[in-house]
Amino acid sequence: MVSNTLMRIVAPCWKPSVEGDSSNRGGDASGRADGLLWYKDSGNHVNGEFSMAVIQANNLLEDCSQLESGPMSLLETGPQGTFVGIYDGHGGPEAARFVNQHLFENIKKFTSETHGMSADVINKAFLATEEAFLSLVQQQWQDKPQIASVGSCCLVGIVCSGHLYIANAGDSRAVLGRLDNKEVKAVQLSYEHNASIESVREELQSLHPDDPHIVVLKHKVWRVKGLIQISRSIGDAYLKRAEFNREPLLAKFRLPESFNKPILKAEPTISEQKLDPEDQFLIFASDGLWEHLNNQEAVDIVNNCPRCCKKTAQSRPS
Repeated sequence: MVSNTLMRIVAPCWKPSVEGDSSNRGGDASGRADGLLWYKDSGNHVNGEFSMAVIQANNLLEDCSQLESGPMSLLETGPQGTFVGIYDGHGGPEAARFVNQHLFENIKKFTSETHGMSADVINKAFLATEEAFLSLVQQQWQDKPQIASVGSCCLVGIVCSGHLYIANAGDSRAVLGRLDNKEVKAVQLSYEHNASIESVREELQSLHPDDPHIVVLKHKVWRVKGLIQISRSIGDAYLKRAEFNREPLLAKFRLPESFNKPILKAEPTISEQKLDPEDQFLIFASDGLWEHLNNQEAVDIVNNCPRCCKKTAQSRPS
């Protein structure tokens, strides 16, 4: 059973259009606010209709979400498509904002160079964005050392040339609503890089066989080095380069020993599949949603709304 409170939060994302609503003419440019809830109907795009919502959990909003529709490369003859990005920041907003400004541009750059969309293009774009952000950390280290502890989970969905690409680094999730025997079933398209998952702990232990404390159970929660739950992100320079794991970074982020290889990774896990007529809609969301709903509950909410005829829906509570 989905709680009334959660239904009140997510329902505006798929509320019916009303006369005068700009959603039928390309979307609501500014969105609407209701306390800490912000929601927006982004209207029609190359691959369907989109809505998004943000619930601010902290005094400072650390997250960003992005929707781009049209050219996927810098070339006029390049492929057309739709890009969705969910950037769940932690430690501050800088990393999520940086990704929001640079990741899609890197996607377009590498798509132009290879003359097509691919998993390799997406991986290169993630790593180029990571390197650029770590360079920014280096530049600001003396004046703003806390930026070394800022990071962002990154979930990306790209619909291009009839194919769906999902790339994830962190603990956000993409779920597909697929028609199956007259029912819309949830299909999870990504998995979380969270130390609470046994396979993630095993991956960390295999990558760091000489470190018995690579994952630590702290206050009944598994954390990487006892500090952070996620094993992949963009940013978090203090766990990527030892040069940032020292003063003047705050003591709570500093490890007692140095390290000679990155503890966290920026490479996303990427899947590719051909879209089928049975594929009804997509939900992209950070862990803030999945802590309250399972996959099928989220799919049922979208499917049972008056606007469920849309091909693609995007919700992003944080």
